[in-house]
Amino acid sequence: QVQLVESGGGLVQDGGSLRLSCAASGLTFSTYAMGWFRQAPGKEREFVAAISWVGVVTYYADSVKGRFTISRDNAKNTVYLQMDSLKPEDTAVYYCAARRARSLTTMIDGYDYWGQGTQVTVSS
Repeated sequence: QVQLVESGGGLVQDGGSLRLSCAASGLTFSTYAMGWFRQAPGKEREFVAAISWVGVVTYYADSVKGRFTISRDNAKNTVYLQMDSLKPEDTAVYYCAARRARSLTTMIDGYDYWGQGTQVTVSS
C-alpha cells in the first residue's frame, strides 16, 4: 500500500521560510518522479514543483521560481520543498504526489499517488 505523508507545514510571517517533507512508503521511491502541488481556499489545485528520479532535473511554477527549492533523498524515501521568502499568497494546503514515469509533468492527472496535504499559512 502506497503512502505519502507530508509534514512541516505551519504558520509563518511574510518573508519567512518553511521546509516541507514528504515521506513515501510502499513504492520503489527511486523510480518515481515527485511533485508538489498546492490548493488555496476556493481555488483549484495547482502545480508548484517537480523533481526527476535521481533529482537531476527540476521544474518550478513561475510563481515560486527563485524562492522554492525541491529536492529528494532516495535513501530516505523523502522529497522536500524548501520555501523561502514566503508571501501571503503562498497560503494553501500543500500536497506531494508520485509519478511512475521518467518525465516530469505539471498536470494533476499525471500523478499516480497523493498525500493528504499539510497546511501552510503565511501572515502579512
